[in-house]
Amino acid sequence: MISKSILNAVLAKALSTGADFAEVFAERTLSKNISMIDSKVSEITDSLLSGVGIRILMGTRSVYASTTDLSYSGLINCAAQVASALSGVPNGKSIHLTERIFGDIHPIRIVPSSVSNAQKIDLLKEGYFSAKNYHKEIAQVMGNILDVDHNIMIANSDGLYTEDRQVRTRMVISAIASKDGENQTGSFAPGRRMGLEMFDMISPKSIGEKAAKQAITMLHADYCPAGNYPVAIENGFGGVIFHEACGHSLESSSVALGQSVFSNKLGKQIANPKVTAIDDGTISNAWGSINVDDEGNSSRRNVLIENGILKSYMIDKLGGRRMGMEATGNCRRQSYAWEPTSRMTNTMILAGQDKNEDIISSMEYGLYAADMGGGSVNPITGEFNFSVREGYMVRDGKICEPVRGASLIGKGSEILMNIDMVGTNLATGQGMCGSSSGSIPTDVGQPLLRVSSITVGGR
Repeated sequence: MISKSILNAVLAKALSTGADFAEVFAERTLSKNISMIDSKVSEITDSLLSGVGIRILMGTRSVYASTTDLSYSGLINCAAQVASALSGVPNGKSIHLTERIFGDIHPIRIVPSSVSNAQKIDLLKEGYFSAKNYHKEIAQVMGNILDVDHNIMIANSDGLYTEDRQVRTRMVISAIASKDGENQTGSFAPGRRMGLEMFDMISPKSIGEKAAKQAITMLHADYCPAGNYPVAIENGFGGVIFHEACGHSLESSSVALGQSVFSNKLGKQIANPKVTAIDDGTISNAWGSINVDDEGNSSRRNVLIENGILKSYMIDKLGGRRMGMEATGNCRRQSYAWEPTSRMTNTMILAGQDKNEDIISSMEYGLYAADMGGGSVNPITGEFNFSVREGYMVRDGKICEPVRGASLIGKGSEILMNIDMVGTNLATGQGMCGSSSGSIPTDVGQPLLRVSSITVGGR
């Protein structure tokens, strides 16, 4: 993207006022989004994002700026602006960029940019109409097929030069069921770090049918009773509660500043002994996987909690300086316009040894949350409120009638201790995680698990 001679000059300018570290992040991203509504293609959007972010560190102080001017003068001016935040003198550090190739564990068989719009529209139509034709009560369907080709380059004053190419594909189908003036929504949005071969694994037809089935089920459900009782949370996107209410509290951006309930708790029990949780950016073709993070560190598998004991945090370079710990390959950002920080990749509670049927049969009265929706979290306290997109009452150890309007209310640190049964059917769900460095693709995951007691919102 940028010659090494120019990068050397830019890094030298960035270090010219006394910074002890400088970094250049360059990006060129092609993306396409095709949308359908009212049984026709409504929009085809192609976008190109190109720019550079420059960061300097001085101890635990960080300065960041970005530019879309990739000319020599544009990059030097951006580096000068970053350097102007300090008033020291150069430390005389010489820079010799050495290329490092980390390898790619995410093979791509059908690169989306090599496929015609017509072929992508055919895939989208298959998903769209499988939802539209699922039941006469499906009133409206919305569908999208998205692909991203994200190319990055990182160079820094420690001499690192590396590149990575990240291709991702996703389909989103949302269905609205309607009867007697009442509407209920269902949706499914699988994605992978791969090309269009993703649809050999997950057919568009199955995506549309799952969204429509959920909408129809909830349309005919009664309201969930409020109370405090056991809840079994299904695998896949059920892991969003751990991601939001616990995962963010394990990122160095909050831990290093003492803004996490898990600060200074390494080696201490923070969860039920049945809970082991990881963040793993090395899973081949997973939605949140990366070969290298946005600081040029190799991605890796980090054990966060092992048998209930806090083992590690997710740490970027700046957080590592504040905490006196090494980076863990978790530095990420939405684009060059965002300063990077510690973020999750594929975060999940690992499978346990409880049989799934035993989890349900253990519940005399409770809620089975088959699919979770969105919610809100206080990142400092871990207090959360998440909607249950598809839920069923459990009576006498059996899954009974569907219920709607349920929400789970609690605190991350407390729910970790109240997970008392962990099943075997680990699966992940895909989402876009928003935080201080923008929106990034992440996998959430868990097996079916039981929370012994939690506040359930309803009627």
